[in-house]
Amino acid sequence: MSAEADGQAGVTGIAADTATAATGTATTAIYALSAQGLALALRLAAGLEAHVSGAAVPDTEALGVDVSKYNTPGARSSGADMPGTSVSQGSAPGADVRGIAVPGAKAPGTDVPIFDTPNADVSEGKVSAAAALEGSTPGADVFRVAVYAPQRLAAGTPGVVAFASLGALVAETFARYPRHVFVGATGIAVRAIAPLLAHKTKDPAVAVIDLAARFAVSLVSGHAGGANRLARELARLTGATAVITTGTDAAGLPGVDELAAAKGMAVANASAVKAVSAALLEGRAVQLYDPEGRLLDGDDAGGLFIPTRPEDWDPHAPGVWCHWRGGGEHPQTFRAYPRVLCLGLGCRKGVEAREILAHVERVFARQGLARQSVAAVGTASIKQNDPGICAAAAALGPDVVFYEPEALARVEAAGQSETVKRRTGTGSVCEAAALLLSGAAELVVAKVKSTSVTCAVALKPAQRGGQN
Repeated sequence: MSAEADGQAGVTGIAADTATAATGTATTAIYALSAQGLALALRLAAGLEAHVSGAAVPDTEALGVDVSKYNTPGARSSGADMPGTSVSQGSAPGADVRGIAVPGAKAPGTDVPIFDTPNADVSEGKVSAAAALEGSTPGADVFRVAVYAPQRLAAGTPGVVAFASLGALVAETFARYPRHVFVGATGIAVRAIAPLLAHKTKDPAVAVIDLAARFAVSLVSGHAGGANRLARELARLTGATAVITTGTDAAGLPGVDELAAAKGMAVANASAVKAVSAALLEGRAVQLYDPEGRLLDGDDAGGLFIPTRPEDWDPHAPGVWCHWRGGGEHPQTFRAYPRVLCLGLGCRKGVEAREILAHVERVFARQGLARQSVAAVGTASIKQNDPGICAAAAALGPDVVFYEPEALARVEAAGQSETVKRRTGTGSVCEAAALLLSGAAELVVAKVKSTSVTCAVALKPAQRGGQN
């Protein structure tokens, strides 16, 4: 019997501990189907976690992972970043996964999950979580990894979640994680996910890596879901060959939906990617509105992307529109919204969220700004427990930051109000918060007041080659 088949044989129904497994903020699920696969899964988990800080990928010995108890014949060296596994006879599990962030793993003697370090930032007067809008390292993903294995392998392996039926497990986890990695045969992965597939713009990324770590295959949602990127990451960690079959990649052309996803952009009219990709593959020109170079970083695909002004746009031809202002709403135009607008908010005590949101909607409509481009919301720390502004901020942006009055007061470019200073301890809230969030020197929209709400908007500068 093959190792993969051995990992599936005689299993029916999900193990009890699977339903209660703590996935936390995990973004990647790795499914191991055999002892050899579990050894590789643990190595991948360690490598993906190390990617958070941009550190060199640790080897299993440095992490304290003992894989000698796994029967992993044919294991080989897989590159300088992840040396090959040294193995011996036997297949009884018992790996020590100290240092690997997997569900339930805790730091010794504490209740703190290993690697579970919230990106809280208390510098510059911030008292919220995450001032970094897309992760603290430009261009880096924040990976949290959950490792699953059959019951007989997971038993006694800290942090590895047991399952009884792969199909039943994946039915539970498919929508839970944005990234899935199967360690084993591609056919097993195909049969597990086939009933769950909806559409390429909705499905999560699925990749497969074989037991010998020779090939890392992007299987589903290569561009929009990021499976191509995931396969390349697996290849980098193991020395495998990344197998990418999407048309534009095979032709060496940019996949605009993949680029948008990699840069954390919101997208609209994703179905237009088909028309854009078809035009590129046929050598036809595609109109492009990306005046700040936030999506393509100046790559014109060998002259196929033609910079086009909004007034010259052909609504019936394929196109790519990338900007933080509205526009480009045409059937064959793929729209990408960089998350670069930083919104500062202020309000009177007791104002409801709907009133705050209505004011922001009016301001954005009048200024021609795209709501999808909101990166973060900032306000004064005095508002931390205000239900209205907290609910509005959560609805508006991926992050909310509460600034101490001293930090807001140091922003000299912001307009000052004595009334605001008496109430909050600083003369400016919304303008100062927007400028602090963005790092910009000036505002895109200066303070706009209603009877009880104020807001201001600043723009994050373009960063070539990274997240925008």
